[in-house]
Amino acid sequence: MKPMTAEWIAKAEGDFAMMERECQVQEDPNYDGICFHAQQCAEKYLKARLCEADVSFGKIHDLVALLEQVLSIEPEWETFREDLAYLSDFSVSFRYPGESADRESAFDAHRRCRVFRDAARKALGL
Repeated sequence: MKPMTAEWIAKAEGDFAMMERECQVQEDPNYDGICFHAQQCAEKYLKARLCEADVSFGKIHDLVALLEQVLSIEPEWETFREDLAYLSDFSVSFRYPGESADRESAFDAHRRCRVFRDAARKALGL
């Protein structure tokens, strides 16, 4: 595995750990944070896969756009399009006043992230 791929994976796992911990909080969980870190984890795994395949990408947070780039390498990831589109909105939407995540959306984001993460880790031989 390329060193930069390993760095992307480490960053993704950091976001995954933050999401997992916040999902365990009983009093005043940060649903916005769960959604944000779910999106970030998926984004970094997409970038890790692209990096490992020597496919360049820009500073982009749109998960569907990243998916489009990775499909030539991982065509079966097309099945994640809906989940990645759902998660993609969380890169910005809940980070600022005006919108907030609720328990249902946070745990849905958590579930979608976990499923995608499992596939990404398998594809990367982890």
